[in-house]
Amino acid sequence: MDKQLIHHFITGALAEDVGDGDHTSLATIPGNTTGKAKLLVKDNGILAGVELALQIFKEVDSNLAVDVFLRDGATVQPGDIAFEVQGDVKSILTAERLVLNCMQRMSGIATRTHQMVELLKGTKAKVLDTRKTTPGFRYFEKWAVKIGGGVNYRFGLYDMILIKDNHVDYSGGIRQAIENTKRYLAKNQKELAITIEVRNLDELEQVMQVGGVDQILLDNFGFDDLRKAVKRIGGRFLTEASGGITVDNIRQFAECGVDYISVGGLTHSVRSLDLSLKAVK
Repeated sequence: MDKQLIHHFITGALAEDVGDGDHTSLATIPGNTTGKAKLLVKDNGILAGVELALQIFKEVDSNLAVDVFLRDGATVQPGDIAFEVQGDVKSILTAERLVLNCMQRMSGIATRTHQMVELLKGTKAKVLDTRKTTPGFRYFEKWAVKIGGGVNYRFGLYDMILIKDNHVDYSGGIRQAIENTKRYLAKNQKELAITIEVRNLDELEQVMQVGGVDQILLDNFGFDDLRKAVKRIGGRFLTEASGGITVDNIRQFAECGVDYISVGGLTHSVRSLDLSLKAVK
């Protein structure tokens, strides 16, 4: 857990939401009113964001007391109660929407990831996330992927080399892109893993001849060509499939023998889990 990053996120999110005060709560609720609220699950799925919620409550009011009944990664169903929070009612209401916004989205991502991971059982393939994330919320979306059983790919542009189609085209071809990369890493004394994307079997053959990479991303390959590609690579490099992958076809991609399957839909278009924070009377 990156506590500094989480702290900056929470303070920024609260500043955006609260402004110069929660005037509705200040207007309607007498001072020093205390109470209790419960995090109610209204959907089936995998719970995520509990640890983040604890940090949010702590940032809002360190005197709030939270009793946790369900941890991150728990399988949940309608009617489950994840936790109860007790203390100053205005503090609870200040934290409410930020807690729900984060937990609903993180739980939706964890749920979709878990679904895909389960579909791959019996194969060697692992589910990867991508950089197709919500700006400013990437850390938490990738956290949710891990809770759901997936694998985090690169976090940003800085922690690995991923030579995609545009890089290949702008650099003048596959050989030039790889050779440029190797020179850059040597000159700057950087040790970064190299993945290169290929769009067809001809480009794959060029990579096989040049070498110098760690992983090959086979983008938008049909199943027949994907099987041919995996056989041609023969374990020399790690393999990754991407493009058009859904819960309906991910198993077929895995059965082609790839090591990884990257799914942008884990984070860019997932449905949030229905959760609610309700007063306990």
